[in-house]
Formats: sequence, structure tokens, C-alpha cells
Amino acid sequence: MENRFDRVRSAKDIAISLILFAAGIACIVVPGSVPVNIVGYTSAIAGLILFFVMKTAFKDTETGEKLKKTEKYFPASKSESILKALSTDPQNIDLNEENKGNGLKVDTYYNTSTGHVFIQLFEYIPYKYEPCSPVYSYDISKAQKLIK
Repeated sequence: MENRFDRVRSAKDIAISLILFAAGIACIVVPGSVPVNIVGYTSAIAGLILFFVMKTAFKDTETGEKLKKTEKYFPASKSESILKALSTDPQNIDLNEENKGNGLKVDTYYNTSTGHVFIQLFEYIPYKYEPCSPVYSYDISKAQKLIK
């Protein structure tokens, strides 16, 4: 199955990287002691590394919309009830069972400004999570419990 959601840089990621890089360059350019220059070089290098590595947002490959992601883990015994809740009304998922096992993972991708929510259930097959449901699309008001 192809991946519908790709990791991308968010505006927050770029801002953090640029601030670190700019602070580092400022410490290097301003004449000062050797420790200030060392801090400057360290900060500038950290800013560059974070720019190339840090990707915390997700992009829907079909629509191009940027999304945030939450993950919730459930025991494998709750598979049927979670699948039923996802196909009808995601508000019916029993969150009291959350973090009592890691056989199932519910990925929720959401954008609060557009009100779109995409939910998919994954089952743990040794060494990785495999999708066991289609990607469900809902209005954000129907999945408020899952994005908190």
C-alpha cells in the first residue's frame, strides 16, 4: 500500500531552525570571547542540522493539505469494537482502554483550520504496524476525542 501521508516541514520547524542559525551567526560575527564563538558555531550547526532533519507536519498526497498527527494505542482484543466505531462514529471509541496494550494503533491526521480529519487503524505485525482499515475521512467535530 502506498503511503497517503508524507512527512514535511512545518512553519514551526523552519522558524526554529532559522532562529538557531541566525543566533549562531550573530554570536560568530559579533566580536567576543572564544566561548561565545563556540556557542555560535554550535548553535549555527544545530540550526542547519534541524533544518534538514526535523519534519513534524504531514501532507496529504491526494489534496496537498498540511496536517498534524496524533497516535493512540489500544490492546489487540479491541480490534472489532474500534473498527466498528471508526466506520460509523469515531466518538464511540472507548478511550479508557488507551495505552493498555500496543497491538493496535489509531493514527489521526487533522487540520483544525479546514476541519478535515483522516483516521486509520493499524495492527502490530512483528516489527511494524500494518494498516487493517481504510482511511476514513470525517469532519473535525465527529473526531474531537481522537485529536486531543
